Amino acid sequence: MSQTQLSTSSTGAPRGDDLGALADIEDIGPLPQQASRIWMIRLLSVVFVIGAWEVLGRQVDPLFMSFPSAIAVSAARLIATGELMVALASSLQSLILAFVIASFAGISLGLLIGRYRTVEAATDWLVNALYATPLVAIIPLVILWFGLGNGAKLFIVTILAVFPILINTIAGVRNVPPQFIELGNSFAANEREIFAKIILPSALPYMMTGLRLGIGRAIIGMVVAEFFTAITGLGALIVKYGNQYDTATMFVPIFVLMLLGVTLSTAVRRAEQWIAPWRYTEE
Repeated sequence: MSQTQLSTSSTGAPRGDDLGALADIEDIGPLPQQASRIWMIRLLSVVFVIGAWEVLGRQVDPLFMSFPSAIAVSAARLIATGELMVALASSLQSLILAFVIASFAGISLGLLIGRYRTVEAATDWLVNALYATPLVAIIPLVILWFGLGNGAKLFIVTILAVFPILINTIAGVRNVPPQFIELGNSFAANEREIFAKIILPSALPYMMTGLRLGIGRAIIGMVVAEFFTAITGLGALIVKYGNQYDTATMFVPIFVLMLLGVTLSTAVRRAEQWIAPWRYTEE
């Protein structure tokens, strides 16, 4: 009998270690069924919540609360008139540009601050002060600087999104095992090679976590900016229909923002699985 076959006792019954191996195989088998069961539970939960909302929402004054069918009708109207698509395009334009700027700035500064103690000593007080400051409080000052256009929106979204990316990148660099750096130095690696081959791969999971957190902060910043500084975008739609006491229509951009956040967070997570697959292999 080959080594790959299960050994048996003289009576032909599997031994104890073989039973353990069979148990492991049986545990692996039902995984697709478990995944299907989880998705079925989620689907039933969504259906239950929407159904309960539909029934209970009809019992409330529409001035204070709407219900899913009315929201769907309002969404169809906004799509037909093109108002929703124009607002979504305006918001996405500012959101993507500001998030790219925040990502580049946060990762670049985070690598420098985390790697070099002199840079950390020169900037840590500023990072801590800005991170602890409620940035919504500086919106009047931002309006004075940039006016009521896209410039103010870009600044607010960038400043809100940059800190999760920056802080997580710093944490990633500081958590690189020192023996890895020492190993690179023993093989005469220069600073560029240490960054490219040791620090970046080790800090990458932290950086991707910062990007996931940053996209949520960016969406919050976008809505806040559109509430106060812009006359276009999804935030402007919320303000417009809120002032008109049209609750059903006001819910439409809120749900679009919710779907936007879930979609972008999922996209960043997929990118993380592609860029750093070893993290999920280890898990």
